[in-house]
Amino acid sequence: MTDNQTVQAYTEAWTQSIESISELVAPLPEGSWNRATECSGWSVRDVVSHVIAVESELLGDPRPIHSLPRDLRHVTTEFARYVELPVDKRRCHTALEMTSELEYTVIRRSRALRNAKQTPEEPVRWPGGPLARDIPYHELLRLRAFDVWVHEQDLRRALETPGNLDAPGALITRDVLLEQLPKAVARNAGAPAGTALVVDVTGPVEFLRTVRVDSTGRGTVDESISLAPDVQLTMDWETYVRLACGRGRPGPVQVEGDRELADRVLANFSVTL
Repeated sequence: MTDNQTVQAYTEAWTQSIESISELVAPLPEGSWNRATECSGWSVRDVVSHVIAVESELLGDPRPIHSLPRDLRHVTTEFARYVELPVDKRRCHTALEMTSELEYTVIRRSRALRNAKQTPEEPVRWPGGPLARDIPYHELLRLRAFDVWVHEQDLRRALETPGNLDAPGALITRDVLLEQLPKAVARNAGAPAGTALVVDVTGPVEFLRTVRVDSTGRGTVDESISLAPDVQLTMDWETYVRLACGRGRPGPVQVEGDRELADRVLANFSVTL
């Protein structure tokens, strides 16, 4: 695809996922907004608040003025405090206030994306408080499509309403997570030089990848088949996403090969903040 086609694909994936979130939560009664999700310390309301907050910041809206409680156990870093502040600010909002703000934010952000003048490679500011940085415009769109799809799935699991596991955002999520897989194996799990680890994922999004650790301890990932890997992990797509995003206790993983190394990899599989 050309750069402009890539931007369009990311925008369409983001649109599909965030509109799905809006449709999913629109009919929810007040009580359902308090259901716990697999995001530590966050309810359905909190996840939706986070989505609204990030899109609002990208629109240039000022950060809310709010004093964040110091006793939130899931808030352990400055970045987490930065993310939590607009979430905590909305914890007293009603279902109607939440759905109205989400719908209005989607309308405003969609209009801004349609009218955007940035070129695909133009540096833009990625919001994140202490982790804020400049990244290419196309990368910002890719990360938003990834983040919104992952949070849509958080909401669907909490509300027991599965769907969209093979949506456009799912394919973007696959690519984003696979880029981080070598780090999970080589650096986080400390797999030794010469290791070959195969990940076989089944279900709505299928793929098979081999992570190889070279003599310097650096990991790479490719689509070639390793006939005698040190470890092979087989799991379904939703389990892979939940593991890679640090969500709860995922479904079963079939392990072949070095069990001790496999356990280390699975314990360090999460690559998101």
